[in-house]
Amino acid sequence: MKGRREDLIRLLEAELDVLEGGGYGRSVREPWKPRPMFQHSVVCINHWFVPGHPPECHEGCVLLDFVPEEHRQERLPCHFIPLNEAGETVASLEQTGDEERLQEAVKQWLRTMIQRLKEAPPEEAAGEEEVSY
Repeated sequence: MKGRREDLIRLLEAELDVLEGGGYGRSVREPWKPRPMFQHSVVCINHWFVPGHPPECHEGCVLLDFVPEEHRQERLPCHFIPLNEAGETVASLEQTGDEERLQEAVKQWLRTMIQRLKEAPPEEAAGEEEVSY
């Protein structure tokens, strides 16, 4: 494994570590509002607040490959990644108001994706570019 896949595995593992450690917590300014999953997280390009970088999600997002094509233009495309066989997404689970269920579904999805990426044949990694952040 090399390049983009290895970088992606490290990012997903870091995201899982944060969530397993209690998540990102709530904003000091708005403690009553839950923080949107993935937004400004380890895997989010907007987390790094790159000067001159627009705040919208774009094709440089490492999670975009997991988003179904029909949802890639959403404000937060990563909220439409199917997390399990039932097709639940961050968006659908947020609507339930069950933050614990949402966190558990995302953690399980991260574990599954990390395992799949680690087990993928080397030829699938050929020609991959490195993650740009």
